[in-house]
Amino acid sequence: MYKPPANPKPIEVERIQTGVRMEKRLVKVLKGLAELKDITLGDLLEGIVLHAFEGKTPFSPSTLAEIAALKKVYGLTLRAADSHQLKEK
Repeated sequence: MYKPPANPKPIEVERIQTGVRMEKRLVKVLKGLAELKDITLGDLLEGIVLHAFEGKTPFSPSTLAEIAALKKVYGLTLRAADSHQLKEK
């Protein structure tokens, strides 16, 4: 599992506000995970995307177990294969 350097040098970035729409239960799971990890939702999403862009998994086995528990709590049954099949009510 990847471990960041003990004292990583901060990288200055410019952040912008976005107006994205996402599936309600998915957002609840993401917010719950961010809360568990004591990070912002934006930081969590940035980490997921940066890992995905490099073909790396963003989550450890223990974090995946936490995600599975949150999915049960919020009734999230969607899977990656569903990603291009979603249709708004």
